[in-house]
Amino acid sequence: MTDVMRTIEDTLHELDSELRQLSLDIHDHPELNFEERYAHDRLTELMSSHGFNVTRHYLGLDTAWRAEFRRGTRGRVVGVNAEMDALPGIGHGCGHNLVAMAGVGIALALRVALEKHDVPGTIILLGTPAEESGAGKQILLERGAYKDMDVCIMYVPPSEGETEEIGFVSSLALQSLSVEYFGQPAHAGYAPWDGVNALDAAFVAYTGVSALRQQIRPEQRVHGVISGRDWAPNVIPDYSKMSWSVRAGAWDALEILRERVVRCLESGASATGCRHEVTLGVRYLDLRQNPVLAEDLTLIAKQHYGIPSYWPSNPASASTDFGNISHVLPALHPIFSIPSPNNAKNHTPGFARAARTEAAHTAALRTAALLAHTGFRVHADSAFCARVREAYEAGMAGPASRTDRVGLRAALATTTA
Repeated sequence: MTDVMRTIEDTLHELDSELRQLSLDIHDHPELNFEERYAHDRLTELMSSHGFNVTRHYLGLDTAWRAEFRRGTRGRVVGVNAEMDALPGIGHGCGHNLVAMAGVGIALALRVALEKHDVPGTIILLGTPAEESGAGKQILLERGAYKDMDVCIMYVPPSEGETEEIGFVSSLALQSLSVEYFGQPAHAGYAPWDGVNALDAAFVAYTGVSALRQQIRPEQRVHGVISGRDWAPNVIPDYSKMSWSVRAGAWDALEILRERVVRCLESGASATGCRHEVTLGVRYLDLRQNPVLAEDLTLIAKQHYGIPSYWPSNPASASTDFGNISHVLPALHPIFSIPSPNNAKNHTPGFARAARTEAAHTAALRTAALLAHTGFRVHADSAFCARVREAYEAGMAGPASRTDRVGLRAALATTTA
């Protein structure tokens, strides 16, 4: 596959300045989830200029989009994701400017490789909004965006100081939920006994969750915030709201932990006499890396760049909606560290600054080349693709993922019926 890698690298070298400017432009225009209008327009214009068939405002999502290139009437379909959203007050502290740029680079390099090496196939690049808190990929999944893909690939940059290595990290399943407490206002000095304190309900619940944390497993996480309205120190608060995220290594474990958290939230209402309402939010499933796709990328990374790879024994403490995709088709989501001053981590201003550097661009482009190579092999090698599928089926056969798989595949079948 040396000639293919040379084609991919030559293509990315020719596109380097264009891709660098794309990344900087997105970085300079940070947009929150479902508001990525500048990124939507910038990316769709670029893909259209390179001959891809572009669908804007895809499947009813204002900032989602699809860019497709098809060569021949046969062949397999490789999907690529381009994330775009930023973080409130931080900007691109998760490097989605690099993720979007790398997605474009993968798609464009893969197109040239298919043409030059006479291989049929289809490339679908999806602009996926709202990774940070809106589960945009899950919405697109339910609406049929992934139904034609044989595999789906993408890249995300973590911070590991100056270390160059590729990781195939799993991620935690996540469920967001909120609780609202409704009490009764009263004068806090004159007649506090006439009130029902909704803020006290939140404090009782928070104390319960804090005690629960001692009893949960090391990889599990529960974190949340309290908010309210029209609070004053001389008025018994009649309303409060808590927003929580619950994380665990797999969905079945998360469901158990979530119910324990809900009981803590209910205790706040019971202790204070408040009425309460619990609302479940979006769910992110744990990420399942396809080992055959990862093996191919590991081999070419070592042979071509001398870059080592690793498989951590524990999942990362973060979560991604790409995990949902990895439960319905073979998927690969490698991380490639970027240099970050003072080892600033994701979701910090320091990492946002690091995501703008030339060194970060170079790292992302190198990973794009590796993913394009693996994508090409899916198109060109039927035996390899069969092994990819077999590994996916074997990985999804365990009891920990059965509930997730049935539910998500049912959603996918609904969109394709």
